[in-house]
Amino acid sequence: METSTLRMQNYIRWSIAIALVGLAVYGNSSFVDQPLLYRVIGVIIVAGLGLFVAATTLEGKESLKIILESRAEIRRVVWPTRIETTQTTLIVLVAITIAALVLWGLDSLFGWATAQLLG
Repeated sequence: METSTLRMQNYIRWSIAIALVGLAVYGNSSFVDQPLLYRVIGVIIVAGLGLFVAATTLEGKESLKIILESRAEIRRVVWPTRIETTQTTLIVLVAITIAALVLWGLDSLFGWATAQLLG
């Protein structure tokens, strides 16, 4: 019985969250005659409230947990130095250039062979 209650609360929260985000979009489009600043503030507040409600759902809590874990994981990453990044970029550009030349040569060869074959 408790899981069905939690599931129903989850559906209600999602419905409220979607309704709030929809209300923000609708309000922005229906209050065109109002200054842009007021509409932007309204959209941020109402959509933010909708996202807050979505964050209280089961999926929202899991998403926040994953986001926090990924932030902790990013802090543990050893980022490459500027020299390593430059060298890797140059290697990739050279490899792409060589692959492009090989493909251009094969295309020219096959085009020439097809023209010779078909006359």
